[in-house]
Amino acid sequence: MPNDNTAPTGLFTDDSQVTRCVWCRATPDYQHYHDHEWGVPVQNDERLFEKICLEGFQAGLSWLTILKKREAFRQAFAEFDMDRVAAFDEADITRLVLDAGIVRHRGKIVSTINNARRAQALRQEFGTLAAYFWQFEPAASTRPDQITHQSLSGMTTSAESIALSKDLRKRGWSFVGPTTMYAFMQAMGMVNDHLEGCGARDRALTARAAFQPPKATVSRGPAASVASD
Repeated sequence: MPNDNTAPTGLFTDDSQVTRCVWCRATPDYQHYHDHEWGVPVQNDERLFEKICLEGFQAGLSWLTILKKREAFRQAFAEFDMDRVAAFDEADITRLVLDAGIVRHRGKIVSTINNARRAQALRQEFGTLAAYFWQFEPAASTRPDQITHQSLSGMTTSAESIALSKDLRKRGWSFVGPTTMYAFMQAMGMVNDHLEGCGARDRALTARAAFQPPKATVSRGPAASVASD
């Protein structure tokens, strides 16, 4: 979850009397992202691939910085079409390092191309990226009874995000640490960390109730991975 500890409740109410998680207070675009994207279940492979890549670029930066550059990232990385990104070569790396619209970190750029190739392998094995990732959705019994600023305080990983990170690293992915994977799971609706009292929380819950997680072609049983950590 983006970090903002300036409000004791973790919430703020705007002039229109809309209450939101305080981390999105900075700009209207940030609030739109909070209201309509963050925590809403995602099945589309390009969106999942985009988000896991952008979470990697965020390392050491704020999500707001990445969000402001998201359209430039999409143009630079072929709308995060994994097949097109997987075909990028040294000339593309040079082009991207010179692109002022994105984060010009050579290691993260190379990682994104590598991860596109690893994503192709996941798709071949599981049918879709969504089928793979949604295996790691936490059971409701592992979540706090109430999602509050206090219950989430200090929660930057989970057993499931650790298991996901471990499995991806075994498969050759990079910039997919447990904290990065927890942020990915929050954003993609695998956990709903909108706080109690946030106006977007119920919308995310309704969206999850209507969502049917895709089935993997081959079940890897992430619960076993969690249990072994």
